[in-house]
Amino acid sequence: MKKKHNEQPVINERIKYSKVRLIDSLGSQMGIYSSEQACKIALEQGLDLVIISDKSDPPVCRIVDYGKYKFTQEKKAKEAKKKQQNINLKEVKMRYKIEEHDYKVRLNQALRFLQSGDKVKVTVVFRGREIQHINLALELLNKMAKDLSEIAEVQKSPSRDGRYMTMILSNQKT
Repeated sequence: MKKKHNEQPVINERIKYSKVRLIDSLGSQMGIYSSEQACKIALEQGLDLVIISDKSDPPVCRIVDYGKYKFTQEKKAKEAKKKQQNINLKEVKMRYKIEEHDYKVRLNQALRFLQSGDKVKVTVVFRGREIQHINLALELLNKMAKDLSEIAEVQKSPSRDGRYMTMILSNQKT
């Protein structure tokens, strides 16, 4: 009886185990009962019998108000989803002959991406014979790494890839 994602939990008469470990609505253990007996006890209290864990032997069931139980489970799932953080890879492209103002614009872009929790791929593009000036591109990438050193760390040091030279920066907090 595997429970699939987003599937309703097994409750009341649908519990097909011969014996279950029963926990009352206050959270204290009542002992091991047959599933029919446990279901009867729950219904006498006007509540439902829900399988909490089918991994143990015998499975653990709890007497709860199913509506409230379902609500709290959904609330926990929403909270867990909120805490997940998606990290994207953003790219900032430039040429090695970039002017100072344009460099500052790219620096601010990279800073904004890093502050929002994304990784930044800084790329220097070469055209034609510019490929001879790899040392200037390396200086530019190192300058950017130094300028962003307070918030970022170099995750992948500058390396040449065809007509591009790239470096990856990530936020120091992540």
